[in-house]
Amino acid sequence: MKVGEELEPLRIEVTRTLIVAGAIASRDYQDVHHDAEAAREKGSPDIFMNILTTNGLVGRYVTDRLGPSTVLRRVAIRLGAPNHPGDTMVLSGTVTALGDDGTAEVAVVGLNGLGRHVTGTVTVTDGHTGATVAGSGPPPAPEGVA
Repeated sequence: MKVGEELEPLRIEVTRTLIVAGAIASRDYQDVHHDAEAAREKGSPDIFMNILTTNGLVGRYVTDRLGPSTVLRRVAIRLGAPNHPGDTMVLSGTVTALGDDGTAEVAVVGLNGLGRHVTGTVTVTDGHTGATVAGSGPPPAPEGVA
């Protein structure tokens, strides 16, 4: 991994089920995340994804791209255009920094049909070695296993 390296994009189909399940899983019972009529009454064309679901998807994107031993140390995101059912969000990322402390920083953007749904920065380390994710190699074998 090096500064400027781009991660492979991830396309996520935004379904009604994804939005509602994410809201329920994060215990966000705001009606705008599950009740289309209530969302319309509040000025939205339909239900929309909550920030906790987006945060989880950003974390998933980075760990999927960098490997299973990747540990999220910090996720800082800001929402923009809402994710509505029937849209597609495309997450992309670029490595922006490699720290002397073994961290890597990835700038993430999630675009949908309305524009930027999410922008943010994710800081990670390698969970097996504590080192930067790049070049950390396979996880060590458990004690007693060759």
